[in-house]
Amino acid sequence: MSEDTTAAPVSSEAPASAYSWYVLGVLVVVYILNFIDRQILSILAVDIKRDLALTDGQLGFLGGAAFAVFYALFGVPLGRLADRWHRVRLLTIGLLLWSTMTAASGFARNYLSLSLARMGVGVGEATASPTAYSLISDYFPSRQRATALAIYSSGLYLGGGVSLLIGAKISQVWDAAYPGGGFLGLVGWQAAFLAVGVPGVLLAGWVASLREPARQPDAASGTRHPLADFFVDLSMLLPPFTLLHALRRGPMAALVNVVMAAAMIGFALLMIKLTKNVPQWSAIAFGYYAVFSWASTLRRHDPATFRLIWGTPAFICTALGYGLVSLGAYALAFWAAPYAETVLKLPKAELAFVLGGSGALSGFLGVILGGRLSDWLRGRNPSGRILVVMFGILAPVVPIWVGFTTESALLFYAMNFLAGMFAATALGAAAATTQDLVLPRMRGTATASFFLATTLVGLGLGPYMVGAISEASGSLRVGVLSLIGVAPISLALLIYAYRSLPKAEATIAERAAAAAGGA
Repeated sequence: MSEDTTAAPVSSEAPASAYSWYVLGVLVVVYILNFIDRQILSILAVDIKRDLALTDGQLGFLGGAAFAVFYALFGVPLGRLADRWHRVRLLTIGLLLWSTMTAASGFARNYLSLSLARMGVGVGEATASPTAYSLISDYFPSRQRATALAIYSSGLYLGGGVSLLIGAKISQVWDAAYPGGGFLGLVGWQAAFLAVGVPGVLLAGWVASLREPARQPDAASGTRHPLADFFVDLSMLLPPFTLLHALRRGPMAALVNVVMAAAMIGFALLMIKLTKNVPQWSAIAFGYYAVFSWASTLRRHDPATFRLIWGTPAFICTALGYGLVSLGAYALAFWAAPYAETVLKLPKAELAFVLGGSGALSGFLGVILGGRLSDWLRGRNPSGRILVVMFGILAPVVPIWVGFTTESALLFYAMNFLAGMFAATALGAAAATTQDLVLPRMRGTATASFFLATTLVGLGLGPYMVGAISEASGSLRVGVLSLIGVAPISLALLIYAYRSLPKAEATIAERAAAAAGGA
């Protein structure tokens, strides 16, 4: 199929309405709060480490896998639910849950209780992007979709930046007012969690007022209630139900499932022996096994969706390629503040203001410019958006190296700004590419699958990798610089995606029909 023929129907779509932009604005506010609740741990990390007697590896787990595994796994059935149920209602429920669990983090007294609260935040926040991506895809035409998704994604950077400012200010003011602990003995970092969790409950009422848009043609239908399907989908991820699903597919499927479970247990035991970190590798191994089990069951229950997501190399390589971009981005977002505080000896108030403000600005600029550029390139080249994702993995390399080897605070801040801005350009491009590779009824599932890579690869491994290498080498600087090593792997995946994407997009309906017909 030629470039002209693929572009024709796109240009005939009506532009987004004023209400569409209003909905996008509300979703951005939700995403800002989402990332405030998620990233506030970074600026509080040094205080939490001191009060709870944690290691860098344990901090990396709290900032990564403790959240990421549950965010990713619940995102799968919740993404499927977003494809069939009331998306506004689902987002409202999720917002209430993650805000409550963020507030509960303020009552944590030890490593275990804080880990459990972070897991709860992950479950609640898993509703956000599948519902938002699906809503945006129905409210905006294809030619504006990357821009709209990029604007939505700006909430990631605005929320991450604001979280540093809010967290530092609240914790310092509280500790100054109550040196020995205030209400219920809470100290500054605990008060900060409470202060950012409560507003989400109020915001839920605003979200509930949004109109649910009519789904585009091809919306899924079924005989069961969507909530019943949600629990079926959830059972595809949780042992021992995973084995029961495999047995229904036959003895060979059950054997493969058991072999995969054994392989993941062996992998976890090996990594635990090497790193002495039981929660990190137990969570990662469980997450990877659960994803394998879900994908295997999806292949039987919805072969068309499986074919367009897991059976499409362009989709997988785009998701994994961007997942490695996010590995570096999440690691930098978490460790930049503790690095500046402990290695460069910068005062918390200063680094929170500069890193928070520059992080919000750099991420916002990067994701908006990247989204606009990727839409422009997409109009001229079916694989044009992949070029922006490639830029997002290669361009930050030099700023990371310079920023984390200098002793100059000014140069560190400047390089951190550039690294964040360059990495942010990739998000809208990667997200829109994965949406373009599936049918409308599959968008929630596609979003969940995309975020499996950004969370189980990026967030699940990035912050922990830096912390673990810091522990092993005795240098947080070495831990951060190790992130550069993922660039060649990401680039190789993206080159393959660039070459295979045009054919994959041109044959979406054909491959979906063939998969459904062969089921």
